[in-house]
Amino acid sequence: MKKYIAFFVAALFLLPTVLPSSANECGKNVKSQIALTFDDGPSEKYTGRILNLLKKYNVRATFFLVGTNVCMAPDIVKRESREGHELGNHTFTHPHMKTQTRPSLEYELNLTSDVIYRVCGKHPTLFRPPEGILSDAVLSASDSLGYRRVLWTIDTMDWAHRSADDIVKNVLKNAGNGSIILMHDYIVGESHTEEALEIIIPELLGRGFEFVTVSELK
Repeated sequence: MKKYIAFFVAALFLLPTVLPSSANECGKNVKSQIALTFDDGPSEKYTGRILNLLKKYNVRATFFLVGTNVCMAPDIVKRESREGHELGNHTFTHPHMKTQTRPSLEYELNLTSDVIYRVCGKHPTLFRPPEGILSDAVLSASDSLGYRRVLWTIDTMDWAHRSADDIVKNVLKNAGNGSIILMHDYIVGESHTEEALEIIIPELLGRGFEFVTVSELK
C-alpha cells in the first residue's frame, strides 16, 4: 500500500502545470480579447452615431474605409483617428475583387492610402478585400504593397438589413477570445447595427471581454 501511495505522490509532481486560460502565472485575471470592425464607411448617416456609442463605452474599433467615402466625409475620418480607432484600407471604389487585376487593385489601394494620409496623416497597414475574396490579384497586390490582410470570424450580415435581435444573437452565440466581428457603418437603407451594438457591447464587457483594434489582438 505504501508503495502505491509513494508512486501516486511522485506522479503528481511529474504532471505538467496547466493554468486556466483566464489566469496568468501571477494569478491575475487575463481578459479575452475581441475586435469590432466596420466596413464601407465613412457614412454621414451612421458612422457618427456608432462613434458616439463606442465613446460611451470607451471602446476602440477598426474601420475599413472606402476611399470615395473618405473624400466625402473627411471630418468623420479625422474623428475616428483622433478617438483612437484603427483605420484600414477597403479600396477606393469597392470594386468586385474577381474583376480586378494586380495593377488595378494596386491603383485602388494606393488611392485610398493617399487620401487617408491627406486626411489624418497616417497610411493604413491593414487591408480587407471587399466580400472577403482572396483572388490571386488580391494576394499579389496586397503583398507587393506590404498590407496585412484581415478577414473576420463573425459575419453579422448587417448589410442585409438583419434585425438587431438577429445580429445580437449571432454575435453573442459565437463570440470568443480573438473573434473579429464584421459590421458595416455604411449601409444603403435602414441599418440596425447601432441598435445591436447597444446590447452587444455591454453584454460582452460584462462577460469580461476587452475590445481592442485588430492590430492589438494577441
